[in-house]
Amino acid sequence: MYLARKQLRGSLHYYIRESYPDGDILRSRDLFDLGSDPTKYIVYPGGNSFYIHEDVQEALTNRGCESSHTDLDEIFWRFLKPGIRRALDSFRQRELNYRRSTRTGRRERGGPYHYFDRRRLYFLKIGRAQPHGTNRIPNRFFNRLDNKSRDEIEQNIIEMERHLHVREVKTYAYSIFDVQSFFNESFAKIIPECLDQSEVDRYFIEELCRLNDDPVFWRGMQPQDELHEYLVRYAVMFFDYDFETRDFMADYLHQFIHSRKGYRPPLSKDRKHVSPAEAGSIFGVDSSQLQQMTRTDLARIFRRKAMKLHPDKGGRHESFVKLIDAYRSLMRGKRK
Repeated sequence: MYLARKQLRGSLHYYIRESYPDGDILRSRDLFDLGSDPTKYIVYPGGNSFYIHEDVQEALTNRGCESSHTDLDEIFWRFLKPGIRRALDSFRQRELNYRRSTRTGRRERGGPYHYFDRRRLYFLKIGRAQPHGTNRIPNRFFNRLDNKSRDEIEQNIIEMERHLHVREVKTYAYSIFDVQSFFNESFAKIIPECLDQSEVDRYFIEELCRLNDDPVFWRGMQPQDELHEYLVRYAVMFFDYDFETRDFMADYLHQFIHSRKGYRPPLSKDRKHVSPAEAGSIFGVDSSQLQQMTRTDLARIFRRKAMKLHPDKGGRHESFVKLIDAYRSLMRGKRK
């Protein structure tokens, strides 16, 4: 059961819908028409409490849909008064976490997922275009697509797209239709505004039309002779918005820093590598025992030894320096 929205006569109209199996196909159907103002079905008895009008529950029951109060509360959550949402949000999150933790059994998977759904979900979750070869991404990354009809998937994606920043909108449309793959330029992915824009537009339209005619993608929905209403928004995103204005110096610095993330400075001349055997003699412990110690154990034995060899405690400076070099050499080889 999910909330669906549709433009009717210039205003948003809301419905409660559900996905249901029809043979090996998932379809969707309307359960209740909420009209243009779902808030009229929310009752506030006082304080921070609320409940959904019994007419909604009765209508759902008559349609053969068994729904819990928690399911209905989640559908109407966005329509609550802001003050009540703030007051109840911690309880809501606790309930959602509890439901996830008590979910039992293996979930049926709806995969293999359509390439267009994978691209969209990757961008909306990560904030950038998916790399090529995303078959290597675990299916659990896309599990919110499981057991949902095409209509429910589209409604969920629309809700996620509401959080796109205005400067990301056209880049998002450009990326999810994989327009960059039609160009050989090395900058096609990161600076699409430098490409021939007439060619960019042409490839985008071709991909949009190809998806519109894809029977696998629209499985479970009625075919349409014109551009599907769920695809119209992408034409608007692409042609009514501009690519993000870029600061080329900032982009250059970002790429420079990113390309050197793995850089590690070389050891200085004062820092010497100490073999395990030498470290064992310095610490007074068998080298095999030192190799088996965790970082915590090694730090503990180093502190005890340092208290004896520190020059302020009467130790020799050269011995203390050797102890530090041995400690650093051993710690570099330990991960935990």
